[in-house]
Amino acid sequence: MKKYKIAVISGDGTGPEVVTEGLKVLEAVSQKSGFNCETVKYDFGGARYLKTQETLPDSAIAELKKFDAIYLGAIGHPDVKPGILEKGILLRLRFDLDQYINLRPVQLYDERFCPLKNKTPEDIDFVVVRENSEGLYKGMGEFKDKGTPNEVATQISYNTRKGVERCIRYAFEYTKKNRKRKQLTLCGKTNVLTYAWNLWERTFQEVAKEYSDIQTNYTHVDATTMWFVKNPEWFDVIVTDNMFGDIITDLGAMIQGGMGIAAGGNINPEGVSMFEPIGGSAPKYTGQNVINPLAAICAMAMLLRQIGETKAADLIENSAKLIVRTKLKDLAAGKMGYSTTQVGDLVVKSL
Repeated sequence: MKKYKIAVISGDGTGPEVVTEGLKVLEAVSQKSGFNCETVKYDFGGARYLKTQETLPDSAIAELKKFDAIYLGAIGHPDVKPGILEKGILLRLRFDLDQYINLRPVQLYDERFCPLKNKTPEDIDFVVVRENSEGLYKGMGEFKDKGTPNEVATQISYNTRKGVERCIRYAFEYTKKNRKRKQLTLCGKTNVLTYAWNLWERTFQEVAKEYSDIQTNYTHVDATTMWFVKNPEWFDVIVTDNMFGDIITDLGAMIQGGMGIAAGGNINPEGVSMFEPIGGSAPKYTGQNVINPLAAICAMAMLLRQIGETKAADLIENSAKLIVRTKLKDLAAGKMGYSTTQVGDLVVKSL
């Protein structure tokens, strides 16, 4: 029997609540699918930082590299200045573990929860491949004459051929192996951001020559947001940079029904990857047992798919779809008609 070792970072706010449900589903699906998972919990997050003034201990990265995957709840504490935990934990994990792909499936489970008129699950079913380790999020820049009327702030979008090409290649391979339509769209801003996006466009066109079976096209990022709302059925797989990917995936979450259903993966195809619900810590709902755990449960399905347990991933995703379509009144916190714990129980029962 296969055995996997998974690091669990429950984090802040409602993170521990949704992680509990994800682990409940993991235990049930592992029994059905014939594998074992050992989980090791870490207390990285706002509460630890407030006690120790430390985001991640020096030993954390080396320890986490020994796991098969990382399962994350949420990072973000109302008593910690914005940016400290995000940079010190989330970005450091992504960068130091070289999780250079952020993978975001955007799939509508039930048209009742879509804010777009007359759109069905067949219309909203695409994936965003976001470069996850470079661009504006590299943290490069400076202030000049700070605090004066002549102040200048510079933020650099840092893009390397290696970083861009490996992201684009991942997107082509993902499209080839996982998608029926086999259509890949490059989303950028070639008409204005002429240095970075010249590199992205040239690399995309060069790699595309190796994939004659993949249909390719290009859209500006502003047009992409427009088409997400008007014609989301046009998209199959989208590849883009760190900043644009961050923006368009939140819009994608809304058209698929909201943050309560949106899961994502920070992926190192050659190393350890990390999976999470993308909605954040939602501190105002902490401890109320009302937050929707389906995003975290679907993140667990992504985790299992990444480590090779495809059958178990399918079981979880199919169960989540069934619960959305037959049980829930809404996907928003406090409006589901069930508690956080009860939704987790429903998924387990329906596996």
